[in-house]
Amino acid sequence: MSNFNAKIIDIQNEMSLNIVTFQTGETILKMISLELGEKIKINADVLLSCKATNIALAKELDGQLSYSNQIPMRIESMEVGKLLSSLNLSQGNLKLESIITTASLQRMQLKVGESVTALIKSSDLSIMEILSV
Repeated sequence: MSNFNAKIIDIQNEMSLNIVTFQTGETILKMISLELGEKIKINADVLLSCKATNIALAKELDGQLSYSNQIPMRIESMEVGKLLSSLNLSQGNLKLESIITTASLQRMQLKVGESVTALIKSSDLSIMEILSV
């Protein structure tokens, strides 16, 4: 599980659908939500969360994708298993873990120190905790 702090900078809603925009460092992220608590407001500081298995990786990304969250990152370390591999990624203070198949890691020829793009669907991001309102 990847957890990190962010600030809510925008909320758009239509009927019961909400798109919440966050800023963490220089990175802008978006989350889709059906329900928002009353404390979830613009300028609130929150703890965001995303499962490591929901963070896809792209190498030498070129073209358009529907992923709202496309974050340029650097591979800091990796643990390679027989079936799955865990990659620790960073961009400034933002740290994420991505778990991908070892076959994908090998096919992409990923290495420590390399640049990748972390891809997170807006429906895979969630607010774990409201830190301040």
